[in-house]
Amino acid sequence: MHTLISLTAPAVLPAVDPVVAAPEWSGGQAAVWLVALPLLSAAVLLLLGRRADRWGHWIGVLASAGAFVVGLLLLVAVLGQPAGQRVHDVHLATWLDAGALSIDAGLRVDPLSLTFVMLVTFVGTLIHVYSVAYMEHDAARRRFFAYLNLFVAAMLLLVLADSYVLLFVGWEGVGLASYLLIGFWNHHTPYAVAAKKAFVANRVGDVGLLAAMGLLFATFGSLDFATVESGVAAASEGTLTAIGLMLLLAACGKSAQFPLQSWLGDAMAGPTPVSALIHAATMVTAGVYLIIRSGAVFAAAPTAQLVVAVVGAVTLLFGAIVGCAKDDIKKALAASTMSQIGYMVLAAGLGPIGYAFAIFHLVTHGFFKAGMFLGAGSVMHGMDDQVDMRRFGGLGRYMKITYFTFMAGWLAILGIPPFAGFFSKDKIIEAAFVPVDGQPWRAWVFGGVALLGAGITAFYMSRLFFMTFEGQKRWSTTREGKEQHPHESPALMVWPMIVLAVGSVGLGWVLSSVGFVEWLEPSVGHAEHHEPVLAIPLIVGLTLAAVALGLVLAWRRYAVTTVPVTPPLGTALTRAARVDLHQDAVNDALLVAPGQYLTRSLVYGDKAVVDGAVTGLGRLTVGVGDLVRRVQNGYARSYAAAMVLGVVVLAVVVLAVRG
Repeated sequence: MHTLISLTAPAVLPAVDPVVAAPEWSGGQAAVWLVALPLLSAAVLLLLGRRADRWGHWIGVLASAGAFVVGLLLLVAVLGQPAGQRVHDVHLATWLDAGALSIDAGLRVDPLSLTFVMLVTFVGTLIHVYSVAYMEHDAARRRFFAYLNLFVAAMLLLVLADSYVLLFVGWEGVGLASYLLIGFWNHHTPYAVAAKKAFVANRVGDVGLLAAMGLLFATFGSLDFATVESGVAAASEGTLTAIGLMLLLAACGKSAQFPLQSWLGDAMAGPTPVSALIHAATMVTAGVYLIIRSGAVFAAAPTAQLVVAVVGAVTLLFGAIVGCAKDDIKKALAASTMSQIGYMVLAAGLGPIGYAFAIFHLVTHGFFKAGMFLGAGSVMHGMDDQVDMRRFGGLGRYMKITYFTFMAGWLAILGIPPFAGFFSKDKIIEAAFVPVDGQPWRAWVFGGVALLGAGITAFYMSRLFFMTFEGQKRWSTTREGKEQHPHESPALMVWPMIVLAVGSVGLGWVLSSVGFVEWLEPSVGHAEHHEPVLAIPLIVGLTLAAVALGLVLAWRRYAVTTVPVTPPLGTALTRAARVDLHQDAVNDALLVAPGQYLTRSLVYGDKAVVDGAVTGLGRLTVGVGDLVRRVQNGYARSYAAAMVLGVVVLAVVVLAVRG
């Protein structure tokens, strides 16, 4: 069962001929409702205002659930077609027609977009239900659900768009929605700053997407996926490499990959359901989608593809190291997301051999990471919003459902069989050990990094689990001195966690059994089987050994040993990991400080040169006028003396000329 299905790729990803919605397939226009339902709900909730405060949140829940039903019907319709006819480009309208630039608004309904649709709407609906109870006492709950619906609508538009232009609209939509939700409690200044940081970091990535779109239009004369895919073979490798690198820059911003990952931990300022939605089904998965949707470009630009794999490898280790030192439960989970998305980007950088596995892990990760974030919110609910794991301990005895549902997610991310991560993350590790382009060193480097990441993941996620749910309690009082009484969350919070836990346990096996990789082939291409540099059973054994080692080390240090409430000083690496390996300091030194110096220089130049020229001319005029004014003093003797002086000067001049 646990074998690689497709491990080598053709030189260029096979182009898939899109099938325009045929009369016998009427699902195309129905796809519009996937975006329309949550978007209309967001508009209604915002326009109704406080009149909908009591019941508006249920409109948000129903809109997300309705989108899921529409997506499910489309999924069934597409599954009923032959594999070669499962890619549908649905024309909606002519959006812009100006000279050589003609842009149509349309949707692409295919296995890749439908996979994202089902993940976004199903997990998103569970998060909506959870939020009804979690935000029960928030005065702005209606507005919160409007923003959630906007987030879902923007993400669905992003993954359903049939062109880079319409994708960019959804891309900016998720950026806006994340800004609104991260800074939802913006009356706290640090939360507002965190939202601004996420917004600015994503704008840096957006520059890459805009540059890529410009290059795509200049090269292909169009920005729709079908034209780009069919024209890749005729484009130069240098141009495709530039396009690929710009697309990667965009993906790094959205998916919090190195070096644009510093915003992700601060994004935990938003309500916990927001964190679950961002990390599991929207926002950070958008970059992975962009790379894989642009697979034809990367397959024809091996240098850009290699850079993608390097960025993924660096980020998966970066996030894992940071996660080892975080005491804030939400920030530890955020570091985990950074690392797991790094696995997906690494897989995408392997080319068609890894595309399907990247999406496979993205789907299972959506379930177990959403479950753990909602579990963290449940812990916060029972612990007076405490997030410091050093002040937890032993909560498993008081919050049984949260304990077992969180355990399912923990075991899934570790990759313990038969939990979901074993079927998805381990596939990426196996694919990383496959030689690419006859270069075995890549297999050893990327495979070794992926294997090392699995061991570190087991350590820091076990550390999180043991510090929170096992060991002795360390929570007798809050920081304000109040007595704490941990308790289980209400049913509307518990049931979504249970459903996600079921997915964390069995989704990997189910997707493997139904041929999930083959399902994606019409969208991501097919690659022939090839053996990695190590035998697959050996890779599986080494991975499980690394996981077991990380788990045991965490158990000895955080489960059976007393955990100090005040964190010890730690090694230099630990201290660096607590501050995200000084990434903010590096960004300030490389980006912020030079920008500030440039701005100050421009301001100085403006004042000294531009303003100086204007004010200097004015002062000169005033000075000349002042001199002239002194001559005109009103005294007759001065005028007489001046006249005499003038006559003398005139006489001297005349005599000099005659002489």
